[in-house]
Amino acid sequence: MNEEERIAHTLDALTPMRARGSEVLVVDGGSTDATVIRAQSGADIVLSAPRGRAAQMNAGAGHARGDVLLFLHADTRLPADADVLVLDALAATGRMWGRFDVSIEGQHPLLPIVAAAMNLRSRWTGIATGDQAIFVKRVLFDQIGGYPGIALMEDIALTAALRKLGAPLCISRKAITSGRRWEKHGLLRTILLMWRLRLAYSLGADPNELALRYAARK
Repeated sequence: MNEEERIAHTLDALTPMRARGSEVLVVDGGSTDATVIRAQSGADIVLSAPRGRAAQMNAGAGHARGDVLLFLHADTRLPADADVLVLDALAATGRMWGRFDVSIEGQHPLLPIVAAAMNLRSRWTGIATGDQAIFVKRVLFDQIGGYPGIALMEDIALTAALRKLGAPLCISRKAITSGRRWEKHGLLRTILLMWRLRLAYSLGADPNELALRYAARK
């Protein structure tokens, strides 16, 4: 996806972590704008992979050198001390994976309510979405085989597999994600669409067909 307008802001927020030794990898899925060029100054490695979140995140994991992996969408920014928060909390709790609470950036007055509902639902279910900056120890990520090669719901499938092996660590400090999809397509319409897609997925629908339905709204 073309992310030239957002990738620099996302990577700028990672600068303090890079200074402390965190490795930053960007995996491009065939963008046609200046995403790659803008990413080069803010990342240690810029890779290319087949388009699709699962394929791109697995490619990044395959090249990463750390013992803890964190998967970050291009339109989501982490707190400046996210690396310290993650490593300290994993060490203190003995947990193997987790995610951040999320705040949604945008103009719609109901976006804070949507974010609060996402955070609460995630705490109840133990399932996380990609917007929440999922992190996991490499040994566990490798054990479950990484992200499944599906076109949609890869974050749901991954965290469902991780949840079977241990409860998530929920960090209350917030990652800030863009509210663009809610504002572009309508907040209620987007919520209803995602509910329908997740219900269909839980009932066994083909993720590739669901991805086509999701893409049709763009």
